[in-house]
Amino acid sequence: MPKLSGQLLSFIFFWISSINLHAQTGVIEGHITDADTKSPVSGVSIQLPDANKGNSSDDFGVFRFTSLAAGRYELITTYTGYKTEIIPVEVRENSITLVSVTLKKAVVDLSEVRLTSKISNGLNALGQADILLRPANQAQDLLRIVPGLFIAQHAGGGKAEQIFLRGFDIDHGTDISLTADGIPVNMVSHAHGQGYADMHFVIPETIEKISFETGPHRTEKGNLATAGSVDFKTKDFLSNNQLKAEAGDFSSQRLSGQFILLNKSNTRSRQQLYTAAEYARTNGYFESPQDFHRMNLMTKYSAWIGDQTQVTVLASFFDSKWNASGQVPNRAIRSGLINRFGAIDDSEGGNTGRFNFTARLSKKQRQGWQLTDQVYFSRYHFSLFSNFTFFLEDPVNGDEILQRESRSVYGLNKTATKSGQIGNKKTKMELGSGFRFDQIHNIGLSRAVRRQVTSGIQQGNVQEQNLFLYWNQQLEASPRFTIEGGLRYDHFRFGYQDQLIGETKFRRQSRGTLSPKIHFTYSPSDKVKLFLKNGIGFHTNDSRVILDRQAREILPRVAGSDLGILLKPVKRLIIKTTFWYLFSEQEFVYVGDAGIVEPGGKSKRLGLDLSLRYQFSNWLWSDIDMNLTRARAIGAPKGQDYIPLAPSFTSTGGLTAKTKKGFSASFRYRFIDDRPANEDNSVSALGYFITDLRAEMKIKSVELFIAVENLLNREWNEAQFNTTSQLKNEPAPVTELHFTPGTPRYFKTGINISF
Repeated sequence: MPKLSGQLLSFIFFWISSINLHAQTGVIEGHITDADTKSPVSGVSIQLPDANKGNSSDDFGVFRFTSLAAGRYELITTYTGYKTEIIPVEVRENSITLVSVTLKKAVVDLSEVRLTSKISNGLNALGQADILLRPANQAQDLLRIVPGLFIAQHAGGGKAEQIFLRGFDIDHGTDISLTADGIPVNMVSHAHGQGYADMHFVIPETIEKISFETGPHRTEKGNLATAGSVDFKTKDFLSNNQLKAEAGDFSSQRLSGQFILLNKSNTRSRQQLYTAAEYARTNGYFESPQDFHRMNLMTKYSAWIGDQTQVTVLASFFDSKWNASGQVPNRAIRSGLINRFGAIDDSEGGNTGRFNFTARLSKKQRQGWQLTDQVYFSRYHFSLFSNFTFFLEDPVNGDEILQRESRSVYGLNKTATKSGQIGNKKTKMELGSGFRFDQIHNIGLSRAVRRQVTSGIQQGNVQEQNLFLYWNQQLEASPRFTIEGGLRYDHFRFGYQDQLIGETKFRRQSRGTLSPKIHFTYSPSDKVKLFLKNGIGFHTNDSRVILDRQAREILPRVAGSDLGILLKPVKRLIIKTTFWYLFSEQEFVYVGDAGIVEPGGKSKRLGLDLSLRYQFSNWLWSDIDMNLTRARAIGAPKGQDYIPLAPSFTSTGGLTAKTKKGFSASFRYRFIDDRPANEDNSVSALGYFITDLRAEMKIKSVELFIAVENLLNREWNEAQFNTTSQLKNEPAPVTELHFTPGTPRYFKTGINISF
């Protein structure tokens, strides 16, 4: 009976919508394409000031206005990085007026950014501007576009970065969901930490769009999307070929390129096949050469069949290997045993690789539904030698460990969206479903000496399944007020087979969780946007912990609220202020040398985010992001309730200049305050203030650049941990701050050729 009622309500909804569409006075339908690539452009803001109406283009570049009185209108299109177009349109009674819009590339102009009641994150458009204004040479540069997100590397560029966001030490991905072209980046139940997210398979020059959300507010996001989520989308079409070469200090070289292999278009279809490649190497700034090598290859095919169907197929290959010096203890520096760039054990390092394949089909139906189906597959391997404690466990041979795994990831995503109207109220519904299956072989932890395995600590196979369904509904209650709500259900099945004890069958456990979301946005004018976002998210525990240790904390939830305002007080100034709160049922603390994830108890976080974007002139822009956070454990005595390594204050920003004569330059800074390294704040992880400078000159199709990282040559510590360790011949263990030194001043130069 409930099922029948739901079907009846759905039928009534769309019947009313269809009646409304046929009863309208006049209609404008449009299609927006890029002038260079001829491909559709989604997310374009379209305004009809005379009718006090606004809309945006969908994934097919299509937009529609209904219930328009007959007459003449001006249609205005704006999108970051494109020239504004003003098009006269005449609407006739009981007819559809077709409009075709071609957008041309242009410099970023903040005066064209509009604040509407749309639910989408107000700074995502500015994030797109940041992509256009800030060159990215590595995946870390892309992550730094997210306001408030900080990263730290403690393996010289080899393994995934340690991520900090909203008062979380996210480790390598426990509380942030990352995707690239719909493929999940995070690896659940990973050998080196839950949700491990290695972005190094992404070639930065291929990225077209970045979408991000802070907090657990997006219905389409499930596991690990607690502090936030970031989605990267590569270009479907290239406008030209590119070849880039760069070199710098520490024997660093990088070569990258994008090449069009097939490019066809006619009045009814558009298709392109291109490939991109990247090779990077460096010895690093440590005393022991890093001998780092990374190779990336990507091939992507995109086709538009008419205006109603899009097909994309992507395959990529990534391989990386490196040596590392690891974290070093303060006492070793103070005593003169080593210098800042030395090592206690320089046999650390590893290698990792990944193959990705995905195919995606999007189709627009006559009934107004947009259907999208995606399948993906990843093949992944990981091997990492580390030594966190030196000679604590083994005074003779040392405490080096090997973490390794090999896995296959299979997945399917299906979405169905439909825009319609109830009376004169615009609506948009999205239904989604899918699954993900991780099959992990030989996930293990072993003792080693100078990369020679001596004995096993942990060895097994993992199977983890995730099935999900979600529904999301938007209602534009008025041109100024929008409501959005959604509900998501995730079901997990965890399996673990312990090979060390000779298990022949998988032990299994299942669990499900519901994640509701509700958002409100109100725009009293086109200069003010108020929003309230509420949502519940979750992060899974490691399958081995769930089944080996019978953990109760399988799917702990995180509840969050954002209350904020987006302002545009003057033409080229945008300000966003957000007060936020997060409550976590269970913190996870990864213990690397034991191969387990320990429960850290309940926690709460309060914060204030402030972002400013200002354009001084047609050629000069500035940006500032500041993030204040108070993170505390619940239930711990006062003064002993600090969450280790949780940032309390961070700030990033800079100036960017771009002239019509081809010269551009950027000055950037990043600051993180001292923060607690243990629960009673008796040990502090030291903060830092780092500046970078970059200048470019473009002459026709040739671009020359020079860049300086750590311009002031500050001595700073990148990754920091309060760790108990013992050096060789020390009489007793010592607990103190261990760190990986940050890069000294680093020069690089390069050339980029388009053809």
